[in-house]
Amino acid sequence: MKIFPNLIKKITESEIWKSVFRHGYADTSRNRVLQIISNVWLHLHPAKVREHGTKIRFTWCMGGITFFLFLFETITGILLMFYYVPDVNRAYADMVDLMYVVPFGRLLRNSHRWGAHAMVITVSVHMLRVFLTGSYKPPRQFNWVLGVVLLVLTLLLSFTGYLLPWDQLGYWAITVGTNMARATPLLGHEGPFAYILGMKPDNDIRFALLGGTLIEAPALLRAYVWHCIAIPVIASALMMAHFWRIRKDGGISGPL
Repeated sequence: MKIFPNLIKKITESEIWKSVFRHGYADTSRNRVLQIISNVWLHLHPAKVREHGTKIRFTWCMGGITFFLFLFETITGILLMFYYVPDVNRAYADMVDLMYVVPFGRLLRNSHRWGAHAMVITVSVHMLRVFLTGSYKPPRQFNWVLGVVLLVLTLLLSFTGYLLPWDQLGYWAITVGTNMARATPLLGHEGPFAYILGMKPDNDIRFALLGGTLIEAPALLRAYVWHCIAIPVIASALMMAHFWRIRKDGGISGPL
């Protein structure tokens, strides 16, 4: 019966566990102050910033620029929602009207699109900077994982946005992407070990993504919900955790 306590102790004393749950605070006056100043809601910015953290040649400002682009995409995306209906009979016509009828509609749509491309680039460069400067090393392993998840969510935002204009480019991009999903191990009916879970064309991961076996109205609606609500909400929560962990882990890591 001592196996489980020993196992729990081994887990809680591992580097992985410590990277996720940094430490607890003893109930002292100093630590009560630390709990307040390290709270992301009470103090968005840290009380102190290390000198190297202010140098552009080290950080490249890619993290901040990526966050700014996310806010920009949120604002322009909300404005686009006023002129768009996720209906297969209206989606493309709405895009045409936005480009040629709505005042400054072309600017609005193109700025949202190019902002999305820029966000993919900046988050990729940010990850590259973190890797080159060794900022993923202890005690920042968990925040590196959060960053990788945010990178994937950024790519998914771009991917789900592709289908919304309901044009040939978006249709065939989603066709290729979802056809790759059906080869997912275990979850895709053409993937390895799919027989274990009884995956078929009408119950696998591709079916879940499209809401059917073909790219039709349910696929457009699901892409719209994921693009405009689900992924942004998840990404926002993870970004708050990401910023909070930067502070909890001692601020921006120093040069190697």
